[in-house]
Amino acid sequence: MPPRTITIGITGPESTGKSTLAEQLANYYRAVWVPEYARAYLANLNRPYTQADVEHIAKGQLARMNQAREQAPTLVFFDTELIVLKIWLENAYGLVPTWLHNAIDQQNIDLYLLMDIDLPWEPDPQREHPHLRQFFYDWYQRELQEHQCFFVTVSGSYQERFDAARRQIDKLLAT
Repeated sequence: MPPRTITIGITGPESTGKSTLAEQLANYYRAVWVPEYARAYLANLNRPYTQADVEHIAKGQLARMNQAREQAPTLVFFDTELIVLKIWLENAYGLVPTWLHNAIDQQNIDLYLLMDIDLPWEPDPQREHPHLRQFFYDWYQRELQEHQCFFVTVSGSYQERFDAARRQIDKLLAT
């Protein structure tokens, strides 16, 4: 029987280093990582996004996560996951489709790294809420707790985040 794939979900508000950390960790562990589907999707969208777009993004992210899980021999990193899409939909449109609620409960992510808001905001055309970082951080934390997810908060400089994440992953790999 092949070894079980261990999954790490990197989550949290905008501009907290999710993509940077996902790539660093994947390189360090020589593992698979799934980039944020929304970034490429929105870059090719020549109009404001809609609720249907965000739902499409959620389905695209889920499909890529499932594909990586099937192909990764031992370890895969998700540079964002479905809780991010739930919060986006709920904040922007006030509702979340039932399928997404169910998919969150079936993500089976072994460890969530919740990114703290202590890094400086970096402007980006796809980022929308520079003054609501604490609000969103608290929301992510509540969602992880409500879904009974195993998570740790990762904070500090990029190097400190990498080191803290690596220690948590090493513990998980040792079990």
